[in-house]
Amino acid sequence: MRWIVGIVVALLAVWAALVVALLLVKPDKFRLGEALRLLPDLLRLLRRLAADRTLPRGVRIRLGLLLAYLAVPFDLIPDFVPVLGYADDAILVIAVLRSTVRRAGLDAVRRHWPGTEEGFAALTHLTGINR
Repeated sequence: MRWIVGIVVALLAVWAALVVALLLVKPDKFRLGEALRLLPDLLRLLRRLAADRTLPRGVRIRLGLLLAYLAVPFDLIPDFVPVLGYADDAILVIAVLRSTVRRAGLDAVRRHWPGTEEGFAALTHLTGINR
């Protein structure tokens, strides 16, 4: 019984730490609006990358887990919380895309980008991945 309480306390502590981290790095309104416009292309990009058998297995697994997380109706921080509700999703997407670029290269992401050049430039700007 004590170990269950310990696990619950640990999970609550991790959740609280994530909330504090999101409060410190919350995206400004301009970036959030720009990111929302890219959302349809970004979801297609993630799906295409996850299905690309030429990418390393670890990258595809991370992308698949990210897509599953985005599809699940509950989040670390509920979406009704202003700004922060969507920030946890954005932070996870950015982290996975950066990891994908480190392992598979920016060319793989560019090859699968379904949107415009301006959209890709906005994606690289928002995520901090360089051309």
